[in-house]
Amino acid sequence: MTPLSHRLLQALEQFNAAHPWDHNAHYHRWILRQLPQRFDSALDIGSGSGDLARLLATRANEVRGIDSDPTIVSRAQRLTPAATPVTFTVADALTGIPAGSYDVITCVATIHHLPFTEALIVFRRHLAPGGTLVVVGLSRAQTAGDYLLGAVASPLNAATGWLKNKGRRAPRPASMTARTRPADMSFPDIVSEAEDALPGARLRRRLFWRYTLVWHRH
Repeated sequence: MTPLSHRLLQALEQFNAAHPWDHNAHYHRWILRQLPQRFDSALDIGSGSGDLARLLATRANEVRGIDSDPTIVSRAQRLTPAATPVTFTVADALTGIPAGSYDVITCVATIHHLPFTEALIVFRRHLAPGGTLVVVGLSRAQTAGDYLLGAVASPLNAATGWLKNKGRRAPRPASMTARTRPADMSFPDIVSEAEDALPGARLRRRLFWRYTLVWHRH
């Protein structure tokens, strides 16, 4: 990397830090497009402050959100109107999922904190026949495709942050306040393990340093 390109990269990183926005929430509407218009029950794993769970509640009769952080679960409960059919619980994603099966299971920016294959098997066990699992995850850049997407995403990230924060000083999004462990699995490894655990799963690299996984249980 030349000194000029290094300085440009540093400037871009500083701009992005000054104009934060929620990369995970960017995919919430996309998640809804993968789901039926109506379904009975949903489980959001790693539910954070509850934005996705509340969106799911616009289509579901019952939504459960689980997160291992008591503070953020308390925040989700405070932000959720009493009439909304959502319950938030402090629970471990592998051992604490509330009993029963769910028509929809979502997991956004959480699975890289878990043993990947074991997590998929647990999610599969709790998914009802005919149900849909949607994962938005993070992977470690390894291939030329990963670095190309990263290069494309960086200026788009800056432009999106500027547009979202234009004319105001935006607080840092709640889902971005906690430091998270970087992803340690590459996308090819994720694809390989996912295909073993969930035959027929559809995986795609996405912008803004994410990938998606969609699996329908027959």
